[in-house]
Amino acid sequence: MNIPVQTAANGHPFLNGQAKRLLINNQWVEAASGKTFPTYDPGNGKLLAHVAEGDAEDINRAVAAARRAFEGSWRKVKPYERQELLLKLAECVDRNWQELAELDTLDMGAPISFVMPRKKRAIGLLRYYAGAATMIHGETTDNSMTGGEYVSYTVKEPVGVVGAIVPWNAPVTSAIWKLATALATGCTVVLKPSEESPLSALRLGELIVEAGFPEGVVNIVTGYGHSAGAALASHDGVNKISFTGSTVTGQKIVQASAGNLKRLTMELGGKSPDIVFADADLDAAVPGAGMGVFGNSGQICMAGTRLFVEAKIYEEFVHRVAEYGKGLKVGYGLDPQTQLGPLVSRNQLQRVTGYMESGVRDGAIPISGGERLTEGDYANGYYVPPTVFTNVHENMKIAREEIFGPVVVAIPFEDTDDLIRRANDTMFGLGSGIWTRDVGKAHKLARAIEAGTVWVNCYGPTDPAVPFGGYKMSGFGRESGRESLDAYLNTKTVWIKTD
Repeated sequence: MNIPVQTAANGHPFLNGQAKRLLINNQWVEAASGKTFPTYDPGNGKLLAHVAEGDAEDINRAVAAARRAFEGSWRKVKPYERQELLLKLAECVDRNWQELAELDTLDMGAPISFVMPRKKRAIGLLRYYAGAATMIHGETTDNSMTGGEYVSYTVKEPVGVVGAIVPWNAPVTSAIWKLATALATGCTVVLKPSEESPLSALRLGELIVEAGFPEGVVNIVTGYGHSAGAALASHDGVNKISFTGSTVTGQKIVQASAGNLKRLTMELGGKSPDIVFADADLDAAVPGAGMGVFGNSGQICMAGTRLFVEAKIYEEFVHRVAEYGKGLKVGYGLDPQTQLGPLVSRNQLQRVTGYMESGVRDGAIPISGGERLTEGDYANGYYVPPTVFTNVHENMKIAREEIFGPVVVAIPFEDTDDLIRRANDTMFGLGSGIWTRDVGKAHKLARAIEAGTVWVNCYGPTDPAVPFGGYKMSGFGRESGRESLDAYLNTKTVWIKTD
């Protein structure tokens, strides 16, 4: 691996040595406290930038700006004008994607080879919701009132000010995912990026202003979750929270939102089962299951971290996945040959290595990986190789808790009905995978598994038109698709007596 002595941030146009500010009412302003916090390159530990540390006072300012816009200029903007603005933003993101992708790579470590292809998704989200902006409508409903002198119909209206709290593992696409839906429906937004990777959201804010969005429609407050995030979740001026992150934080947001009974959508954690039958196309299932958990260094909420393999092929398949993982290049994110980058932070490194140590103490056997990479250029970054554990009992911590690293537990099965019980024996229900050539078996399991998404003979594809979300403690509500729009809209019923 070749990590540059001087981080590539020195040549990035956005990282010019100046502290990054908050976007409030289309103005770049310092935090009210005057404080900043550092953000680092997880590939080499070097400082990237200082970022404004927003807190409750800054959230108050941002919510006030969003409220003024919602009740003022933004309310007058027609659906086709919202559509035009989203399409302009799509053009801006398209032109500047290389820069946005590099910021995400520098700030959270995802390989540039992983982030660059996400351009299609980012642009697709903006264009999909641009189209949706002009397709929001109510219905005229026949009613059973006597005489036929009553007309009843519904109107769809935006809920108001949205607090969007996004995770660090896919910074710019997560921000676009939430912004596009809210803006298409006519809401205004206060966006709170993760303190672990705030930079691309701030650059996106510049593009939002460039695209011509009115003052106060989009506001961006960087800061810590316990201060800025908590203030946004509990603010009585916020009508809805859209949150993606851990289940523990999601529970806190539910409690904080009770004051004014905010509308909530929550996309939370996962411990997803990925099931491989003996009749599967193993040449496709090995890399599919491998990247279903190793991709983005395992920092994906829907990762297939519980690998259930039919007993008759267990040894062969699990060792093939381990060898596949060993063949992936772990390295610095800006190296175009890198397939797995570092974990996002030292804290995340300690979390993942702590789980691996716990697995070994409990008797699990790592047949690949299992320890942090420390030799040579790896020493200053937060690198963990693809890790496969065997000899796993399902009551072990590594088999029950979300690790959020490139770590998979491999578990054999024989009976399909027992497999279903074991696959569903988790508090989570976000994603799942099935690998088989048997169509009937695939349909049976797809209906039986308690998860928001089931992938058959693939793992992980998403699309702006297709709903995504979880069951159980993986959250509620849906991102993407027509279903996601309803979470940002109120339904008003109108009755007219015509006699």
